[in-house]
Amino acid sequence: MSRVGKNPIAIPDKVKVEIRSDRIMFQGPKGKNESPLFEGVKPILKDNVLVFQRERDDHQTASYHGLSRTLAANAVKGITEGFSKKLEIVGVGFRAKLQKNRLELNLGYSKPVLYDIPEDIEIELENPNTIIVKGINKQRVGQEAHKIKSFRKPDSYKLKGIRYSGERLIKKERKAGVGATGV
Repeated sequence: MSRVGKNPIAIPDKVKVEIRSDRIMFQGPKGKNESPLFEGVKPILKDNVLVFQRERDDHQTASYHGLSRTLAANAVKGITEGFSKKLEIVGVGFRAKLQKNRLELNLGYSKPVLYDIPEDIEIELENPNTIIVKGINKQRVGQEAHKIKSFRKPDSYKLKGIRYSGERLIKKERKAGVGATGV
């Protein structure tokens, strides 16, 4: 049995669960979320506890067992607590500004980078150099945080750019021959 798949998911009182043939629908205080169901995995809801059982013991079904449980647990956590990713902007003159549904990033280019914020994502600024991406879907939060990071990836020589909070970067030495006057 899958180590992850056999763990039960405690459903809070404020969350409604609806099991369908191909997915599980969750509704809670922060919104609606859903989790897909895979062939060979059967969800059972009893006394506000959601448990997944396998119908077969082949390798693929075992993989789907753990995946189904993890996706359902993430959906429940998303509609009760939510997910967030924190980004740091490092560099002289680099900063972010929030306007209605748009994030303006000054990243050393000739013009600021304008990023339209999707409806299911919420963005906050702690300060001009710290961006917090929030949402109820873990994958979407990570995807949008990566999209913002891709506007100016961290430079491995000067370490300037956008990075995740707590991300460790390894600074490279300057290239040999740069600045040499070898005439």
